[in-house]
Amino acid sequence: MTSVYVRCEWGLEGIAALRETSEVIIIVDVLSFSTCVDIAAARGALIYPCQWKDKRAMALASSLQAELAMWGDENIHGYALSPSTLLSVPSGTRLVLPSPNGSALSLETGDVPTFTGCLRNAAAVAHQAQSLGRHISLIPAGERWNNGGLRFALEDLIGAGGIIAHLSGLRSPEAELAVAAYTRFQYVLLETLQGCGSGLELIERGRSADLELAAALNVSQCAPCLREGSYSC
Repeated sequence: MTSVYVRCEWGLEGIAALRETSEVIIIVDVLSFSTCVDIAAARGALIYPCQWKDKRAMALASSLQAELAMWGDENIHGYALSPSTLLSVPSGTRLVLPSPNGSALSLETGDVPTFTGCLRNAAAVAHQAQSLGRHISLIPAGERWNNGGLRFALEDLIGAGGIIAHLSGLRSPEAELAVAAYTRFQYVLLETLQGCGSGLELIERGRSADLELAAALNVSQCAPCLREGSYSC
């Protein structure tokens, strides 16, 4: 029997490199896409990833007869790319979730079974992924610099490591590094998210509550899987 082999590479380039040899892909965008999807899907919502942050997102939502999560802080009283805005989303809600990171990656995995994972559901996602395939690829999303270049995101490395720690089998050196990061910070997750670059940005935008939600380790049994264009548990 072929043993489980776990790899970990970053962003769109990582998907391009691993897609053909992967039996399962897990997108990790802790702040905020993956955490948003976990919270909404656990409540019975369907989440449609969308890479656009403009009128095309509005058109997609209209075509799906879905709600549209706004991508800036101006709509903080409605649904947004912010976990705290989704805590009361009703079951059955169809929600288009624009995100240049997690959503964009989700739309590039082709026919490979795809999950999105975070700290909240690390163990659940690992369990479901391993039930579907033995060549499992973790894709930390990272962030973007102003020039569009990929920015390393510690929270996504830790999140990937938290999932990999629950997967049996062989690991690539990059996957081992992710687990080492998770092991180093697993008992100070909130403090780490509050102090990393992405967390500081959220604090400056008044979204400290999102960090508390994102740092809650293994509180969710939801393993959001991408089926027919939407994530659901």
